[in-house]
Amino acid sequence: MGREFDRDYWEERYRGHGHGHDAPPNPQLVAEVSGLAPGRALDAGAGTGAEARWLAGQGWEVTAADISQAALDAARERAGALDPQVAGRIAWVRADLTEQIPGGGAFDLVCSHYAHPTGGYRAFFDRLAAAVAPGGTLLVVGHDHADDHHGAHGHGSLEHSRVGAEEVAAGLDPKEWEVLVSESRDREVDRGGHRAVLHDSVLRARRRT
Repeated sequence: MGREFDRDYWEERYRGHGHGHDAPPNPQLVAEVSGLAPGRALDAGAGTGAEARWLAGQGWEVTAADISQAALDAARERAGALDPQVAGRIAWVRADLTEQIPGGGAFDLVCSHYAHPTGGYRAFFDRLAAAVAPGGTLLVVGHDHADDHHGAHGHGSLEHSRVGAEEVAAGLDPKEWEVLVSESRDREVDRGGHRAVLHDSVLRARRRT
């Protein structure tokens, strides 16, 4: 039986132990967004705040949204300690993104990294796509179906936590979207002295103007 990734799960995961707050930003975000002009960004499922801090450091005005208040509190504290000027460009918002998107939409960038939405991916990605402004970018990084997790992600081997880039792309109307990247990428990580290969699904698309 799969575990539900609800608010209680994430509060428990992040409460009291600072999980991952010193982690670097996701390399797929850095690779795909470095060439974009800064604007308004939504980090959907901000977690430890690494991606929000990186975006703000590049000049983006960031809405960092997460279901876990514990994650946001720790991420806000960490950002302020590292660079108050960068932290000033981040709004930390507790939100269940399966129900609402904060900030009124019209973001120049909406990004999501390893989301585990309750209720399935399709409705969740539809919400994210709807929040992208004309000419803006949607970036979705997920656990690819080839990824058996090896315990490296810390969520166990859960089939319903995986999604392929082609599945995300299939939900985008080609009249409204230009899919720029849709692929699986492998990368090595170190987990307690053990090397593991992760398989990321990467989808980057531009909303037509």
